[in-house]
Amino acid sequence: MAKEKEKKVREKINWKKEFKLAPGYIVIILWVIFTFMLLGWILAASLSTTADIFAGKALKFPTGLHFENYAQAWGSGGVATFFMNSLLYALVSCVLLILICAPAAYVLSRFTFLGNKVIQTSFVSAMGIPITMIVLPLFSIVANMGILNNVFASKITLIFLYIGINIPYTTIFLLTFFSNLSRTYEEAAAIDGCPPTKTFWKIMFPMAQSGLVTVTIFNFINIWNEYFLSLIFANNDALRPVAVGLYGMLQSMQYTGNWSGMFAAVIIVFLPTFILYIFLSEKIIGGVTGGIKG
Repeated sequence: MAKEKEKKVREKINWKKEFKLAPGYIVIILWVIFTFMLLGWILAASLSTTADIFAGKALKFPTGLHFENYAQAWGSGGVATFFMNSLLYALVSCVLLILICAPAAYVLSRFTFLGNKVIQTSFVSAMGIPITMIVLPLFSIVANMGILNNVFASKITLIFLYIGINIPYTTIFLLTFFSNLSRTYEEAAAIDGCPPTKTFWKIMFPMAQSGLVTVTIFNFINIWNEYFLSLIFANNDALRPVAVGLYGMLQSMQYTGNWSGMFAAVIIVFLPTFILYIFLSEKIIGGVTGGIKG
């Protein structure tokens, strides 16, 4: 083992190979620099004043740091309502998606029955249907039910729509993941007299943790950033999630001119997905590669 480690340390860098990869490295580095500069400027603007922003002094903080921008955006700006709405939609939808799609994906990947391939093909086909094609019929159905003016019913409707739209992707993702898990655990459980349902929840479901975490993160980010459905079905501030809420704030800038508060709201809305990427990036990578390699 020690000799192998020494050989690895002594291995020379293959400069020819590295030079071939140089264009890719350069593109990635430039993209990272641009992203950090952009995010850095937005963060600086959120701690400045509107006057400093328009004077081009957002990065210099001539009047100091203005943390009150965040308090104003959270309170009087209405970000708290939008934030909590999005959090409710995303968390409830993600939990229900796993409870619905995980068993379905497991059954489709493990059991052969009439219609199995048809169901899988239908899910794949559904992933290619644009939301714009189905939103008007959906809106007509919901409007005829007379629940658009009821806040609680409208929230339930939005959660139901988020779940329905994300079921095909979630099921296909988990189906691929379950297909690559070894069957030996199920065979051992069957020998011990464990029924299939218990085998799934006690053995296979925990084994698919990385795939479940990965697809949940993707679903959370998609629902958190969703705009079109919420624009149609969330017809008042009590229902609006962050995407539509921020757009409304942007529209109001022509009357209020509080750009520093706007940037503070952007940072608040951006934080949840940023934290997910920072702390769960290894889970995301592991889940994607695990779903492919097994």
